[in-house]
Parts: sequence; C-alpha cells; structure tokens
Amino acid sequence: MTTTTTAAAAVAQLCAGPRRRKQAAGARLDLRWARLLRLAGPVLSPVDRDDDCAADAEAAAPRDAADDEDNVVSLKVSLLGDCQIGKTSFMVKYVGDDGEEQNGLQMTGLNLMDKTMPVRGARIAYSIWDVAGDHQSVDHVPIACKDAVAILYMFDLTSRCTLNNIVDWYGRARKWNKTAIPILIGTKFDDFAQLPLEMQWAIVNQARAYARAMKATLFFSSATHNINVNKIFKFITAKLFNLPWTVERNLTIGEPIIDF
Repeated sequence: MTTTTTAAAAVAQLCAGPRRRKQAAGARLDLRWARLLRLAGPVLSPVDRDDDCAADAEAAAPRDAADDEDNVVSLKVSLLGDCQIGKTSFMVKYVGDDGEEQNGLQMTGLNLMDKTMPVRGARIAYSIWDVAGDHQSVDHVPIACKDAVAILYMFDLTSRCTLNNIVDWYGRARKWNKTAIPILIGTKFDDFAQLPLEMQWAIVNQARAYARAMKATLFFSSATHNINVNKIFKFITAKLFNLPWTVERNLTIGEPIIDF
C-alpha cells in the first residue's frame, strides 16, 4: 500500500460519522438570504468577474441597497495549513485595498481580515480567519473553525510534507465543524510549474486523492499571479446560495488544477 493511499484512507476515515447539518444555523442562513432575495428582486446572481478585473467589477456593482447594514450577510471562512505556505499572502491578495483588519479580536498566531463582496442588491461580508500554522497556534483551531461556512485547507505545492500534514489539519477541524464546505488549495503554483513533470504528476495525484477522501474541491492557486484566488470565493458563494455559477474542471498538467 502506497503512502498516498494510506494517507488518503486516513482522511477518509476522518470523514466517517454523523453528517447532519446544524438545523438552527441553516435556518438562520436561509432567513438572511431570503431577506436579501426580497431586497434584490427576482434575479440575484454574483457579479461576473475575472481574477484580473475583480476590482473594476466590484466598483461598478450597484451599491444602493448595500448602504443599509441590514443588507449585509456576514460569513466566516477559515484558513488552515502549515507555516510559510502562503495563507496570509492568499488572504491579502483576495482582500486587497478594500480589506480591513478586525479590531475586535487580536491574538498571536491568528490573523483576521474582512472582505465585502457586492452581489446585485446586497453585499456579502467574508470574515477570514487565518491560523498561523505553528504548534503554538493549534489552540486557535476551535475558535477559527466554529461557525465557519467554509474551511480552506492549504498546502505548498512545492513542499510535499505540507500536503501530508493536511490529514492532521483536517482531523483537528472536523472535531469542531463537520458542516463547513471543505476546499483543498495548493499554493505557489507559479513555483510548482517549474518542477519536473514527474514530480508534478506525483503531487497532483496525491492532492486529488486527498480531495476525494475529504469530499473537497481542489484548486491550485498563486497569490503572486492572482491565479484562482477570487475564483475560490466565487465558488464558495455559489455553493452556499445555489447561485448560477459553476467552476470548470481542469486536470491539465502544467495548468492550475481544478478538480471536484
């Protein structure tokens, strides 16, 4: 039995157990979204934007309804993974100049930032919780994962050990949140693309095996070149609210992988 198969089996074992969603939390989310639907009218879809022109699309989106605080839906997203893999760079790239650090909760090893995304007639505010990834920061996993609607499990595409450690991060997160949308993200795709093809194949196959075991969507990304950063949050939004936007699968070696 290969190391990849064994590790993937460990992830799959962590997936076992009750899969009931928290009805109260779901009801609250449904009520809040129903309110936005009434405000926005019969057609509500995310602003169509590419990674390269996200800022322009947001600036052009209607903002009249967003001025009212009641039109904002706040959603929590957690970032987990080892140190020095690019989690904070990923978060800063997505948040951009519009983001604001939260002043209500400041802890060593826990970085919080907000990003508000316009949706026609309303706004969605993502509260992004980035756990540093060292041993001292593991204690922040419960508070970071509690009530999160999505958890991003991140690893460095050029460091195989950070992918192996996803098993541990997934196990810790599942203790506190079994209903969040799981997304597996390989960072530093620009560096990964320079690796020998046989090494790329090995990492792609292992990452896909992990994603299947976690029932997660797999994205390869680069904060430096803004590859798939905005697309990941568009995917989360569409997934949460059943909006008419779908991601296209890409399994071409040498290109940023998207698998589901």
